[in-house]
Amino acid sequence: MSNELDALLRQVARGDSAAFATVYDLTKARVYGLVMRVVRDPGYSEETTQEVYLEVWRMAAQYDPARGSALAWMLTMAHRRAVDRVRAEQAGSTRESRYGAANADPPVDVVADSAIAGDERRRVTQCLEGLSDAQRQCIELAYYQGLTYSEVSQRLAANLSTIKSRIRDALRGLRNCLDVP
Repeated sequence: MSNELDALLRQVARGDSAAFATVYDLTKARVYGLVMRVVRDPGYSEETTQEVYLEVWRMAAQYDPARGSALAWMLTMAHRRAVDRVRAEQAGSTRESRYGAANADPPVDVVADSAIAGDERRRVTQCLEGLSDAQRQCIELAYYQGLTYSEVSQRLAANLSTIKSRIRDALRGLRNCLDVP
């Protein structure tokens, strides 16, 4: 199927709509399945899958068989779009939560809630102190300052895979320290 998809994508790059229909028929189940596993909502998955195929139509000329199979190229595109969709939905949900929290009545027992939050904050701070300086710095940039892994990598002038490893190891350490399963 890989050679067939390669040839079909070359035709799609030249604007062949029949070839595009064939690409769609050959790959729709795999693309939709991947998107659905990430997005977990049928409606959003359908929209995202449609966006993927629109991108395939527009970007077919940029597909390079030397860099991987056509299906892998399409599935990478689908995964990226699905993750973008999830992030967008989470951002919208966060905005709604913030708005709701800002306009909600304060909790009945503010003192108890404040004490619990203070205790949790102390535990987290104590666990953060147990991390290496490099791990703590990565966590602070990624989670407290909201930087992406790429931005953390640039800020610290370190390899992206190193940053990912430091954050992964730091999160494991925090999970163990906080007794979170």
